Amino acid sequence: MSLADSPAASGAPARGRPRSEAVERAVIEGVLKLLEEGVPLADLSIERIARTVGVGKATIYRRWSGKEELFVDVVRAAEPPDPELPGTSMRDDLVALLEPLRQRGVMTRSSALLHNVFAQMKSSPKVWAAYHASVVAPRRRMQIEILRRGQQSGELRQDVDIDLLHDLFVAPMLVRTVMRPLAATEPDLSEGLSEQIVDALLEGLRPVSSPSA
Repeated sequence: MSLADSPAASGAPARGRPRSEAVERAVIEGVLKLLEEGVPLADLSIERIARTVGVGKATIYRRWSGKEELFVDVVRAAEPPDPELPGTSMRDDLVALLEPLRQRGVMTRSSALLHNVFAQMKSSPKVWAAYHASVVAPRRRMQIEILRRGQQSGELRQDVDIDLLHDLFVAPMLVRTVMRPLAATEPDLSEGLSEQIVDALLEGLRPVSSPSA
């Protein structure tokens, strides 16, 4: 019997119980392993996950209410952390935001998850909604705030649609990380791509003349 399934670990009620980070990491790693092997989300039962990790189903249910809640934590775990923004300019902050997306695309584990899981998440509305609320929406707000500051500082034209502009910056990187074949070689995501995307777009988006001219 594992430590997680011992009487001491199972005697307390589900809510308020101390959470074992080691057990949670082991479960998340087990799910990641199965996903990397190409197992579809729909085929990942709690029983199969428990068997892979070597714990009882009760151990998982004490920490997650079900598959959907667990999958959200799994996808979060595969996401790169939010970057530290340099704050030196709009351009530098935009590059800093795009770079983790590029790096995620060249990492084997993240790349496999991008291809195998993201499309499947759309068929699970609860998982997609939770992922969007906890990962996608906060990052979108961060980039939109950067673009608004760029307008205020004169780095960006005042007549552009900020919401649309956000998508124009992110879309090229998503195309190369999500839509490229898994067998594609690294040059599609080579170093300097983040700078190349930002600089190409900003070339046509800067004010015609600086405010001080």
